[in-house]
Amino acid sequence: MKKILTLFAVVGMMAFSSCSNDDNNVDYDTIGTVYENVAPNYYNFTNNNGYAVRFTFPEGIYDSDVVLVYRFDGTDEGGRPVWQALPETYYFDNGSRDFSLKYVFTQNYVNIYLDGNDQATIPAEYRTQQIFRIVVVPANFAASVNKNNYLEVMKAAKLTESQVQKVKI
Repeated sequence: MKKILTLFAVVGMMAFSSCSNDDNNVDYDTIGTVYENVAPNYYNFTNNNGYAVRFTFPEGIYDSDVVLVYRFDGTDEGGRPVWQALPETYYFDNGSRDFSLKYVFTQNYVNIYLDGNDQATIPAEYRTQQIFRIVVVPANFAASVNKNNYLEVMKAAKLTESQVQKVKI
């Protein structure tokens, strides 16, 4: 009988010692989400929409999530897409600010908008037929990665191009 009790005690100790309640470990396996508006659903910043566009999340995000926004900025020499992190600011030749592309978000949506001296004079390449990638990640994750580099964010979040959700606006 002593051998059976000893066996149960050893097995019980092993089972409980393998459990961890280490709340300091950050779970980087949490899956992020990426949305992209695709043609013909380009974003256009016009006077009619106040030079702002809104993307409503299909499902609300968590309070602890962070939203990162990237604008398609063409392709590199190898034909790979280039994603520019927002906010972006552009300046006149004299060094004064011309305009900025910015965003704000809530649990339900993200607003992307143009802010500047005269939005109507902003070049069309920044106002019309815009494609954005909206990346939702946990706040702890966002604090540990270079958010200005879209490829680093995707790699660190273990997200692939096939996981980008193409959405209509």
